[in-house]
Amino acid sequence: MVRRRDILCGELPDAVVGIGAGCDRDAVVRSAEPFGENAVVYDDPEALVSDLASGRIDAAVRGNMSSSVLLPKLKEALGLTELERVVILEPRGGRMFCLAPVGIDEGWTLDQKHRLVIGSLSLLKRLGMGSKVAVMSGGRKDDGGRNGVVDDTLKQAIELTKMLNAEGIEAYDAQILIEDAVKEADLIIAPDGVSGNLIFRTMHFIGGAHALGAPVINTDRVFVDTSRAKSDYRDSIALAMKLTERVI
Repeated sequence: MVRRRDILCGELPDAVVGIGAGCDRDAVVRSAEPFGENAVVYDDPEALVSDLASGRIDAAVRGNMSSSVLLPKLKEALGLTELERVVILEPRGGRMFCLAPVGIDEGWTLDQKHRLVIGSLSLLKRLGMGSKVAVMSGGRKDDGGRNGVVDDTLKQAIELTKMLNAEGIEAYDAQILIEDAVKEADLIIAPDGVSGNLIFRTMHFIGGAHALGAPVINTDRVFVDTSRAKSDYRDSIALAMKLTERVI
């Protein structure tokens, strides 16, 4: 079982990672120092995305730069219409897993969720993690008929699970039982981007789960999104370095 400490303390490739500094530059600088010349602090979001897109750096981490400033520039530089992200979480005393969608505008349709699963499984394989997928909905199966919105999530979870199973992917309908999914699955697919974001924020900011970051999975460039609320970005930098390897 892969743990956060394996990524943070394991052998790292000789890759250069740029990390953005914004509201708390000191926290970013402290996080970059242990990596020496392999971690470069950027104050200019334009320079960070330009160097990532051109290959002058091997990977980039958002750090605590403003997402509203940095992410639109990133999409433009990489030629993307949207960013597909999956966050890597490790609850205190628990096992590491991935969660998607986590952007409020992500994962609302069956096709979007399917793309997130395929991209996320590729990421999990590179990290040496498992591939069991829990597809969540807004209620239990016997809650059908109580609310139209919940009914839609129940139907979509069933459809996505069948689609993934038909493709040979180990997936199951987890319903609303997040408490079981975190113990069983390597990848948890939330009903939509809002609920996924709430799961992430509750586990990380209230429950104290470690959040290594949210790699963007629909580009061949390595970019790890992070929260400005983090005070230590060492695990995010190490994760970005790991993801520059073809096989981990």
